[in-house]
Amino acid sequence: MDIRKVKKLIELLEESNISEIEIQEGEESVRISRHPNGTSWQPTMPQGYVAQTQPAALAPAGPAPAETDEGPDYQGQSITSPMVGTFYRSPAPGAKPFVEVGASVKKGDTVCVVEAMKMMNQIEADRDGVVEAILVEDGEPVEYDQPMIVLA
Repeated sequence: MDIRKVKKLIELLEESNISEIEIQEGEESVRISRHPNGTSWQPTMPQGYVAQTQPAALAPAGPAPAETDEGPDYQGQSITSPMVGTFYRSPAPGAKPFVEVGASVKKGDTVCVVEAMKMMNQIEADRDGVVEAILVEDGEPVEYDQPMIVLA
């Protein structure tokens, strides 16, 4: 794996709220972590977000917020993030968003952008539909395969 790619991954980790990233290209793989020697690192997370690496002992008593704050079940299909990065609703700061809730989209229409390693990746609708929900706020980090937009 090219050392420049590893440096870019380190920069991405430093600029985001991600505590660990692992990339595999064919036979080669690299894992970069903010918590050396397995020591626990607890990032500051927005209310309602539960990190997957958080020990159960730190969870509040009673029903878990992630279970109760998920909101309604959407009947449509989700457009998921193809990579770890930052979600943007518009092509530039202050510009009109690509889509709004209730907007009709055609297969191939750009619905958002995910920035990864300083590259802006346009995410397209994989089918025709109507935007039922936008699950991520503008500028928030997204994980691989995280639902971002629901199409009905």
